[in-house]
Amino acid sequence: MPDRAKILLVDDDPTFSRVLARGLTRRGFDCRCCASTGAALACCEEFGPSHILLDLNMPGQSGLAALPALRALAPEATLVVLTGYSSIATAVEAIKLGATQYLCKPASMEEILQAFSGQRPGVEPATQPPSLERLEWEHLQRVLHDNQGNISATARALGMHRRTLQRKLQKRPVRR
Repeated sequence: MPDRAKILLVDDDPTFSRVLARGLTRRGFDCRCCASTGAALACCEEFGPSHILLDLNMPGQSGLAALPALRALAPEATLVVLTGYSSIATAVEAIKLGATQYLCKPASMEEILQAFSGQRPGVEPATQPPSLERLEWEHLQRVLHDNQGNISATARALGMHRRTLQRKLQKRPVRR
């Protein structure tokens, strides 16, 4: 990595951003933190980051919706999505929109740095298959994505009541 690589951290959790920025600064990055996608777009234009770490679940405009604009403002930047609300559908969409890597929270500093360097962090063969709850949640996310986020249309497509679907979507299972 170049001597003072510039990283733009886009996350609405101020404690997480502060801790991550401190760790990245110690590793030679010049960091700027933004708590919204609007602030990130304004900062990106004047800061000119070489790296962007983007959370998807943001107040107002989501990180996924802002990804193409960030990519347009910093086309050469390595853009890594880091989210606590991961799903196969959002991972595929983020990569299609120009993300370099997609990480699930919690991610270690080493995993984040590996993602910025182009390596696939923490990829190991699964010793256990994903839980049934995880598979169901990912399927619900995929059908929800196919219906452009419309809960009612998704519930109809799955043959379930809308409230049941909403409850299932709120019960996000752990990684495995």
